[in-house]
Amino acid sequence: MKVIKVGATWCSGCLVMKPRWQEIEAENPWLETEYYDFDDNPEIAAKYKIDQELPVAILVDSNENEITRLCGEINKDEIQKTILAQRAK
Repeated sequence: MKVIKVGATWCSGCLVMKPRWQEIEAENPWLETEYYDFDDNPEIAAKYKIDQELPVAILVDSNENEITRLCGEINKDEIQKTILAQRAK
């Protein structure tokens, strides 16, 4: 499982989520994540059908198929719960 994170410098929610994700990544070193800027990576936005509703975190399987997505400002516990539930599958 991998998390594809998409945000933008103009997105206030993205600024809120950045330290939350840093904590989650530090606490879960096994978790693979990739960050893409919405404006600099239109191919990623198109591939995952992301509009300007940011931030978006998409959990994908080893074949890059979407498992689930988290949109907007999500609290750390909810993110952690979602990631661990998907890891257990």
